[in-house]
Amino acid sequence: MNTHTEFSEDANKENVIQPKKKWKTPHTFVILVAIILIAAAATYFVPAGEFNRYEDKATGKTLVEAGSYHTIASKPINPLKIPVAIYTGIVDSAPILTFMLIIGGAFQIITSTGALTALCKKLSKTFSKKKYFVIPVFLTIFSIFGFTMGMSSEVMIFVPIGITLAMLLGLDKVTGTAMIALGAAIGFTAGILNPFNVGVAQDIAELPLFSGMGYRIFILIVLLAATSTYIICYAKKVAANPEKSIIYGIKEDQEYTFDDVSDTMSKRQIGVLVIMVACCGILIYGLSKLGWYFEEMSALFIFMGIICGFVNGYGPSRIAKEFGEGAKGIVVGCLIIGIARTVEVILSDASILDTIVYGIVNIVGVLPNSIKAVGMFLCQSLINCVIVSGTGQAAVTMPLMVPVSDLVGISRQTAVLAFQLGDGFSNSVLPMSSSLMGYLAVSKIPYSKWLKFMLPLFGIWTALGCLFMLGALMIGY
Repeated sequence: MNTHTEFSEDANKENVIQPKKKWKTPHTFVILVAIILIAAAATYFVPAGEFNRYEDKATGKTLVEAGSYHTIASKPINPLKIPVAIYTGIVDSAPILTFMLIIGGAFQIITSTGALTALCKKLSKTFSKKKYFVIPVFLTIFSIFGFTMGMSSEVMIFVPIGITLAMLLGLDKVTGTAMIALGAAIGFTAGILNPFNVGVAQDIAELPLFSGMGYRIFILIVLLAATSTYIICYAKKVAANPEKSIIYGIKEDQEYTFDDVSDTMSKRQIGVLVIMVACCGILIYGLSKLGWYFEEMSALFIFMGIICGFVNGYGPSRIAKEFGEGAKGIVVGCLIIGIARTVEVILSDASILDTIVYGIVNIVGVLPNSIKAVGMFLCQSLINCVIVSGTGQAAVTMPLMVPVSDLVGISRQTAVLAFQLGDGFSNSVLPMSSSLMGYLAVSKIPYSKWLKFMLPLFGIWTALGCLFMLGALMIGY
């Protein structure tokens, strides 16, 4: 009898349908290593080749010579050398990684004073009855930074402010990050006065500097409207049901708590904010007028963190402790940026980077005339997957795209537009983008989660990009 019962129970267990395991998105490291392996495999079947390069005496830039592509001996990467390439990628990324570690440390000192949180709490009361209005306001402000001084990697500095304000308004970290980072991305893409993409590209294309500004202003307005609408829709959905947040339940999402935060600021906290504002002013001046880069910015943030600590009454040991904690919290994000650089290292070492660019550019030549302009934009987006730097991409692709545009009857201004849109949009989704990985490291939003939020908007941007290109042809841009 007992045997029969046991048999029946076993049979029932076998008949019970086991719930399917929910697919879990791989860690960002896993995603990057998969891309690296694909790049390494490509070195075995993509022919090696290169363009001749020369130094432009007028600009001092090293440019590609159009029509000079030629094949060379294949140099496939030894699989055992992939870890070496990863190491090289991390070392090559040293300037931005050091900058990120310093930002993490400096902002931890400032955050621990409570000054930033108190300020955001005051702002949240101001915007409490129109909290969604803060989204287009911040997008617009940071778009100005994007289209004037080309703010990209530097945007990570301001992300904690956006996150703190958003969460005090009952929104989530993704909304706070997006309204800062995507504002800069939109401005960089529109490139009205951006010297790092439009300026370089127009110079190579022999166009007047920052010419065609009117159409770029129109593009900026459309992108601001579309992006604001998308983020507001997401924010309203999360406000109505917090479980709809793409980072709901993630451990790191619990680090911002404000229950015991007062909006009354002490004299010390006011002093901290004054120093922050002064340093931000110095930063903007240095970037726009003095040609500052990571070295100068890092020095400024070391100075800012230490002075803010002393103003708040911290001793040297407390400042050192807070700085160490902040830097420690951003190490994983730094490694992600370094590992992502490995893809470019592998493609360059195997001499297939130029081959890939050459093949993509040639796609434009075989497209029907009616969609050649759109094809140029999409091709630039593809090239951005292997050459993420805007200035670097301009130096490689514009000498190739200008003759193509002349040949098919597309204006050089439109060719520049294709470059800037292709270069700008994909920087918000590509894991090789240092600016993207930088602000995700600061916000501690997993790349896979950000991608879930960003892909629909990227689709909207891409569709608008195609329309912008068609519009450029219609108005004879």
